[in-house]
Amino acid sequence: MTNNQSSSLTYRDAGVDIDAGDALVDRIKPLAAKTMRAGVMAGIGGFGALFEVPKNYKEPVLVSGTDGVGTKLRLAFEWQRHDTVGIDLVAMSVNDILVQGAEPLFFLDYFACGKLSVDTAAAVVGGIAKGCELANCALIGGETAEMPGMYPDGEYDLAGFAVGAVEKSLIIDGKSIQEGDVVLGLASSGAHSNGFSLLRKIIETTGAKPEDDLGGRPLGDVVMAPTRIYVRSVLAALKAHGAAIKGLAHITGGGLLDNVPRILQPGLSARLHRDAWEMPELFKWLQKGGNVADTEMHRVFNCGIGMVIVVPADQADAVAATLTANGESVSRLGEIVAQTGDMPQTVVV
Repeated sequence: MTNNQSSSLTYRDAGVDIDAGDALVDRIKPLAAKTMRAGVMAGIGGFGALFEVPKNYKEPVLVSGTDGVGTKLRLAFEWQRHDTVGIDLVAMSVNDILVQGAEPLFFLDYFACGKLSVDTAAAVVGGIAKGCELANCALIGGETAEMPGMYPDGEYDLAGFAVGAVEKSLIIDGKSIQEGDVVLGLASSGAHSNGFSLLRKIIETTGAKPEDDLGGRPLGDVVMAPTRIYVRSVLAALKAHGAAIKGLAHITGGGLLDNVPRILQPGLSARLHRDAWEMPELFKWLQKGGNVADTEMHRVFNCGIGMVIVVPADQADAVAATLTANGESVSRLGEIVAQTGDMPQTVVV
């Protein structure tokens, strides 16, 4: 085959702009600098990031987590809202490792797109840096991949990776949970990053617009509210109450019904009372707009509860007070009971 190409091809001709990538790194560096904490030895710019395990741990156990933002990104593309999905990305991973008692230490991100928009990517990474500040963990590295033909123009995907540490003797595994313990719930900031395939379907079928009013706020603001990061408040409660916190469950995909059983031993069930907390307007709207059954709501969405904490009954008030003092809205959701017959491990009555 004859090659009639007269000019020299470049990477930019193939769709990859190295200069744009360099410009993004320059935009990211001051954002990452705001997240630095003790332990960072080398961060953004190297081939690998270095972090020294804090010396205050006697027997440190590293805890890692990874996640994405899911189809919430489709609304970010359609509504041009890129500044908060980075917070979602951090939250999904740091909240996951938090439930084992881990203090998040550092975070890495992966941003992939077809054509790199420096402004869009910088907005996303700005959210990631904000999430890291809220979680008190360092944004220590990441990867930006410009891959022509892999993603439509204006679209991207995100993945995040968090590493934390916990003292070996203080790992929370739920094994001490027993009948009679109390289940506390920490309020969510909205739908967080779960159930968005159904949420988007309801928006589509109802014809709702981001500017529509929902409880005095634009629907777009309510739907895109970033996932709440529970790190500071829960670590404060762990420091104050120690072993009183027997189990923690991050309410993500699977909702209350599938996530709480992950910390329960066989033979136990969490009995939650539906009148123990007020379901936020967003979930009421979703349930009505999609004619969604109660069980489906509790299995798909967090329904207003983003984190569940199991504590002894005689210490529930004290733990709740500490969490409240650290900015959380706490509900006494129910109690741990013996599982009988075909009772599921989480039931909402």
